[in-house]
Amino acid sequence: MSGPVRQLGGALAGEHIARLRDKDTPPAAFRTAAGALSTLVLADALADLEGARSSVETPLETTDALRPARRVTLVPVLRAGLALMEPALRLLPGDTRVGFLGMARDEHTLQPTFYLERLPSDIGDDDVVVLDVMLATGGSAVAALDAVVAAGAPIARVRFACLIAAPEGVARIHEAHPTVPITAGVVDRELNGSGFITPGLGDAGDRLYGATE
Repeated sequence: MSGPVRQLGGALAGEHIARLRDKDTPPAAFRTAAGALSTLVLADALADLEGARSSVETPLETTDALRPARRVTLVPVLRAGLALMEPALRLLPGDTRVGFLGMARDEHTLQPTFYLERLPSDIGDDDVVVLDVMLATGGSAVAALDAVVAAGAPIARVRFACLIAAPEGVARIHEAHPTVPITAGVVDRELNGSGFITPGLGDAGDRLYGATE
């Protein structure tokens, strides 16, 4: 794996991004669009998982199969990262595990603080994907990556997936963890003075669940 950021292109991803951006999209439709875009992002982010050869019995004969070489652990950053979890579980094998990191951002300092950390003790055996809807300042993303590495995940097998990113957040991840690949639905223009991505889509957690924290 390599570190550069990848963002999706094309009209299909663009349709779902437009729905997420639209201020009049209600929570149910916002969740649907987030799920669809998550599937596209995750298919791209996971396309280069290392494979292992096996075989499978079809109704007619035995044939070769290529499957992921290692188990995958998903680590959504709460709350919004849960939007990517179900699409990821639908794509991945049945032995996929989920760890959780709960962080809240101080709106004055823009720094994250942990309120929950639940990661598998043997995470070092797996490929690890940190999930969040938005990569803004990068503070929460770097804290999440630091946490999975501290739990034993080899940095060479850790990746980050999100729906929307700011250049500042991408740069912050690359400064802290230059080899971690980032896959995003779109990389937006910049952060505003309040640390929100512009043009962005507002507060993803609020728009997903229709309630403030």
